[in-house]
Amino acid sequence: MSPAPAAEVPRPRSHWRRYGVLYAVIAVSLAPVIASYLAYYVFQPSGRTNYGTLLEPRPVLTQPLLRETGPSLSLSELGGRWVLVTAGGGACTEPCRAALLQMRQQRLMTGKEMERIERVWLVTDAAPIAPELLRAYDGMHVLRAPADAVNALLVAPDGSGVEGHVFLVDPMGNLMLRWPLDPEPQRVKKDLARLLTASSHWVRVQKK
Repeated sequence: MSPAPAAEVPRPRSHWRRYGVLYAVIAVSLAPVIASYLAYYVFQPSGRTNYGTLLEPRPVLTQPLLRETGPSLSLSELGGRWVLVTAGGGACTEPCRAALLQMRQQRLMTGKEMERIERVWLVTDAAPIAPELLRAYDGMHVLRAPADAVNALLVAPDGSGVEGHVFLVDPMGNLMLRWPLDPEPQRVKKDLARLLTASSHWVRVQKK
């Protein structure tokens, strides 16, 4: 009597077959930002340059930060949106006020795209904030943040201070761009428009 054939041992699934769905989700999540970076900084038409200064990408603050009204908020919770950020003391001197105005106006100038943009003011001391200032910039996230952490995050390539500058955080929560003091509004608008356009053709996955 011939022996029974040995049972076939199932072949292990390949690495790519087992994790294919996971890799696909990651690719979809990264697509908007990768597309924006490529379209904005790599495949630029001849003669076109960005106005803002490109920064080495680094994650924003992840710890919960106290805000003037409402529960604490981490910058990482704003993932999925482009975030305009400025920082300074609660007294908010002229450069600070100019930056707040710039963020508000730039968001408004994006028109129907403005829901994709958030505004954040990182207050680096315990100084009280004028109520009229909060009213003037309703809808902006006003967060108390340690000065040393803010300075480490927003350090400029030339080592200059952060107050009065407006920074941009991408939808993946990475700092990417800084505009100069007293910037030209139309040139800032073009920077934002290019990034919003480049990322609008991809599926946006908002972080939970």
